[in-house]
Amino acid sequence: MSWLLVVAVLAGFALGPSAGTDHIVGANHGWNPNINYSLWSGNQTTYVGDLISFRYQKGTHNVFEVNETGYDNCTMAGVAGNWTSGKDFIPLPEARRYYFICGNGFCLQGMKVAITVHPLPHNATSKGSNSRGSTGAQEEAAAAALGTRSAAWLATLAVAGAAVAAFS
Repeated sequence: MSWLLVVAVLAGFALGPSAGTDHIVGANHGWNPNINYSLWSGNQTTYVGDLISFRYQKGTHNVFEVNETGYDNCTMAGVAGNWTSGKDFIPLPEARRYYFICGNGFCLQGMKVAITVHPLPHNATSKGSNSRGSTGAQEEAAAAALGTRSAAWLATLAVAGAAVAAFS
């Protein structure tokens, strides 16, 4: 019954030891014209390792990562990536500001979003504050989330170890 071990290990890799939060752009409204994405992004706290995902009608819309000039002017200035699947998951590996637009002409109808990605709380210079102004509560929440992910990872490894012991 080594298949049980395989399933347990694959489940562990699916969780990953440092899986980030998936922020769905526009929440239940998705990636569509005439949505206030500035309001949406202002209500998000995004950390290094999180994902941003765009849900939209494939073929009608798309996603381009651009620089600030491209964002401000709805142009392709500084294109760093493009996605067209309709269900795009984009990792956010660096603490910086990211700019995304729809390249099919809908940027002028509001299909653009700027995301500020914060460093992980344990990288902060002092507890309760960092250069991006996050609060102690935000840092504690992020630390709790990381602890939960680590616990899930360790539990998965324990199941895998038990499976090996049971079938050895």
